[in-house]
Amino acid sequence: MVWCRRNWAATKMRITYKKCLGLLVISGFMLVALLNSWSPGGGSGVDLWPGRTIEMELVIREKIQDIFNDYNNISYHIKKDVACRLATNTCVCVADKETFRLPFSKLLFPRVKAHNLDMKFLQSHPDPEGVKRHRDQEYKSIQMRSSSPADMLIVNEANSPLQFPSQGVAVRPLNTIIIPGLGLIEEATSNHTVYLTSTLGTFDVAATVDKVSVKGEGKMHMSLSSASLSALNRQLQFLTYTNTVFHPRTADTVQFATEGHRSFFTIKIGHSAVPRLYNTGFPKENNISTFVTIVTKTFLRYGKLKDLIDSIRQYYPTITIVIADDNEQPQPVTGPHIEQFIMPFGKGWFAGRNLAVSQVTTKYVLWVDDDFLFNADTKLEKMVDILERTGLDLVGGAVRELTGWTSTFRHTISVETGGEDGDCIHIRRGYHHAIEGFPNCVVADAVINFFMGRTDKVQQVGFNPRLARRGHLEFFIDGLGSLHIGSCSDVIINHASKIKLPWSGTKSEKAYKRFRYSNSNDENHIHDEVFYFTNRFKCMTRHE
Repeated sequence: MVWCRRNWAATKMRITYKKCLGLLVISGFMLVALLNSWSPGGGSGVDLWPGRTIEMELVIREKIQDIFNDYNNISYHIKKDVACRLATNTCVCVADKETFRLPFSKLLFPRVKAHNLDMKFLQSHPDPEGVKRHRDQEYKSIQMRSSSPADMLIVNEANSPLQFPSQGVAVRPLNTIIIPGLGLIEEATSNHTVYLTSTLGTFDVAATVDKVSVKGEGKMHMSLSSASLSALNRQLQFLTYTNTVFHPRTADTVQFATEGHRSFFTIKIGHSAVPRLYNTGFPKENNISTFVTIVTKTFLRYGKLKDLIDSIRQYYPTITIVIADDNEQPQPVTGPHIEQFIMPFGKGWFAGRNLAVSQVTTKYVLWVDDDFLFNADTKLEKMVDILERTGLDLVGGAVRELTGWTSTFRHTISVETGGEDGDCIHIRRGYHHAIEGFPNCVVADAVINFFMGRTDKVQQVGFNPRLARRGHLEFFIDGLGSLHIGSCSDVIINHASKIKLPWSGTKSEKAYKRFRYSNSNDENHIHDEVFYFTNRFKCMTRHE
């Protein structure tokens, strides 16, 4: 009887233990699901389509056009020596004519040659009109993506009584422009006078207007005066600025004043960015292989790498795969559309990323770890679609573990200005907002290590090669302010199982663990140095 009571009590304890354990497991899954779904972002979507003209921009453009049309009835006289320096947006390809031939004449009198690149390329192309249309489409796309409201010309009408452009005026180094939007609105007096002062350039007029006195032509200080306010304003419409100090990226602060009022505006000085277009072929030829290159880094895991390649080929048989390999005894990885690049032994994680990305010639690059596996949900076309149709530079997907759990690793990053000791960086789980028109996609500052990005933007940020064994968020911290990032949870890649019994595993797998998960003081010191010195942070806060 005693034995029966003890056995019943033990059975009851086991049942209670199992119930508690089950409740703990369920609670754990609910907690993880809650954390994964939690986000500081709003519920409504935000339109990220590039090149949308807002209503205010239309109003501003119409107003500026009205300003430019004022005083059209006042005559003027062109100054050819100044007007010829103005940009006409009609560049021509002209070579110097050969006047004489003498020994060493090319060294003493170098002659400018001209190459008509359009004629040379189009003459040998099977469809010249088609490639011209495709080139124009790509150029318009990059113009829309790179445009900013901060570059738009805005003219402040005379409240002071000076009228001047508050933004949007730019000149290329050592070139000449007409300064738009200058004007004077004041009550009638016997004489109207304005003064201009610059520090990096000179003023002149592209045409002269009768009854207007201009002093300081070709100088950094200029004055214009007239008894007729309309004539003076007409003359201001021809006022030019010539940059005289070469600098690839700066600005001149111009003072525009009368006897009783002063105003300031800036003229941006710099070369315009040269577009980098990718020839992805014509619509009938377009396929994912012309848009995307897959890159990965491998170390001591050739078996998993083979599985990754096999899974890619199941869905994308012709896509190029670039492999960075820093094994001590590298093995050749062969096959169609595979490029393997051997690195010094143990060179590291980010160095391998740099090498692999540097070899990409397609518009987009897809990063995958060498232990990932493609599946039916790994739809690269979705990633290309969102990058083509929005202003995003990079979009992450989701990684599914063997247990079925899927992670997107979405984070927001912000930097808070500090004092002399440095700034503070704050990293939080979550995202900023949803993307209108793309269900399951949001905007974040950091995503999981399965992402597709614009090749030139990823190369621009780059990967710190000092981070050899670990590092991921560091890339997104370096890209803060340069990369506009999204994340889509419906593009999913599988993660090969990491579950291994302690006594199992090959020699290579055990060696990999020693390298990958080493927690040496040197590694920790490098990470501390990168954050403290390279990024000038004094503090970091983040979710555990």
